[in-house]
Amino acid sequence: MSTDLQNVPNQPDSTAGAEPTEPQRSPGFHIMAKPVGPICNLNCRYCFYLEKENLYPAAASWAMPDDVLESYVRQYIEAQDAPTINFAWQGGEPTLLGVDYFRRVVELEKRYANGKRIENAFQTNGILLDDTWAEFLAQSRFLVGLSIDGPTELHDCYRVNKGDQPTLGAVLRGLKYLKKHGVEFNTLTVVHRRNSRHPREVYRFLKEVGSTYMQFIPVVERVAKTPDSHGLVLIGPRYQAEAEVSEWSVEPLQFGKFLCEIFDEWVRRDVARYFVQIFDVALESWLGLPQSLCVFRETCGESLAIEHNGDVYSCDHYVYPENRLGNIGEQALAALVSSEQQRRFGLDKRDSLPRYCRECEVRFACNGECPKHRFTRTPDGEWGLNYLCAGYKLFFNHIDPYMQFMASEFRQGRAPANVMQMLRQHGQAAEPRSRPGRNDPCPCGSGKKYKKCCGADT
Repeated sequence: MSTDLQNVPNQPDSTAGAEPTEPQRSPGFHIMAKPVGPICNLNCRYCFYLEKENLYPAAASWAMPDDVLESYVRQYIEAQDAPTINFAWQGGEPTLLGVDYFRRVVELEKRYANGKRIENAFQTNGILLDDTWAEFLAQSRFLVGLSIDGPTELHDCYRVNKGDQPTLGAVLRGLKYLKKHGVEFNTLTVVHRRNSRHPREVYRFLKEVGSTYMQFIPVVERVAKTPDSHGLVLIGPRYQAEAEVSEWSVEPLQFGKFLCEIFDEWVRRDVARYFVQIFDVALESWLGLPQSLCVFRETCGESLAIEHNGDVYSCDHYVYPENRLGNIGEQALAALVSSEQQRRFGLDKRDSLPRYCRECEVRFACNGECPKHRFTRTPDGEWGLNYLCAGYKLFFNHIDPYMQFMASEFRQGRAPANVMQMLRQHGQAAEPRSRPGRNDPCPCGSGKKYKKCCGADT
């Protein structure tokens, strides 16, 4: 499944896990490169990118041509005033291009590095990984993101191959090659309708297979009743015709409960041992730092996507004709990134936020999340509320007391991981100080009493 910046494999200098240090950020922008376009060897039922093939009906080849690849590598490095340049390679499935293609990538990066440090991230479903691939990835120091949605019954319900057959066995085989050759990896878990109901099972499974860095990405898609003029049925938030949320999309409150249950286990025994991206980013918010994950920043626009033919789009989740900025063969990449169209796209995230969100107690941590998901109405009828709002409200309110403690430890020069010791001293079953009473309004914003809503299962 293709993803945006939030899914770029990243081994963070975790604020939660390490001794306090000031996070280092590189200025500039980020591109999600699609050197094989939407072409994939799987047929994941929830994938929003497979149908992007319809945007290029005349494509004779889906591999990014050598001249486009060279131009992209050169321009991407030259356009960034930073000592370290981070490349991200996705698809579709990038391993379909073969190892030699990425040997060429590394060769080009070295040619145009101009003294800068080059780092590579590589997102894969793992099916084609073998000794040759793993040896290359290790030698070239690629950081690999591996897509795993949980144990067999939860992974294979949506992640199937072209013959509609299960894939987890092949994924785990690929993971063995990564481990064998010492390749750095993390896992990307798409949170969908099925696995969202089994948070602890998913989390413990990921730990069992050796993942120490985890990303949990909610899948939310609307399906149009009829395809648009380009044959697309998975539509954007501004689509006004008849559409409904897909059957695989995670439910808002269930997503919040999923995160809360994993957090409750993590915060008591796994801080500094296992790293969960959204928890680290939450701590950045409580510290008042700029969020390192684009969906939680106040504005966006610094995370773009480039297709196999050199077309540049505003975002990986906005590969629609109206969000095409241009082509690097016709305009400089730096000019496309700094264009007025892209500037407006980035600011619109903040400027279009409904009043309900602007006045929300957890806005500092959420900022309305990804605009792709803003297609519902607020309680007072204003358009543009995030579909997952209830889940995020539940989650951010739930973790507030822990985050306050961890942030305080950080500011005082101590490790935020001390939260585990604090909880042991107060008993493993210590309740969050901010948990509402059973008859209090539910913090998810539903308007119901806590005992009738998110507290129904407690």
